[in-house]
Amino acid sequence: MFKVLFTYIAKNKILAFVISFFLFSSILKATAGVDICIPCLWKLLFGVHCLGCGLTTAFIGLIELDLNKSFESNWLIFIIVPFVIYYTTLDFIKFKINITRKLN
Repeated sequence: MFKVLFTYIAKNKILAFVISFFLFSSILKATAGVDICIPCLWKLLFGVHCLGCGLTTAFIGLIELDLNKSFESNWLIFIIVPFVIYYTTLDFIKFKINITRKLN
């Protein structure tokens, strides 16, 4: 199982890096208050909030189990997190099936 997982991560390096950095930076900010999160480039360049603004804050609210903070920051977090979990799980299952077929 771990061999398949490490192979999946090796094949999807960019996705694994982005998810790992996002999780690490969010957990670090929620627990220690250290902010190494990536700022919204749209807001930096144009000074206007985009649809994704507040997603990191909303995710940190989920980590802290503060659903009110999450909803106020960006309510889309309640759609995006289940979708990302579903997509990643489905993609991993498809990858596992393909790997086992190639090995047999």
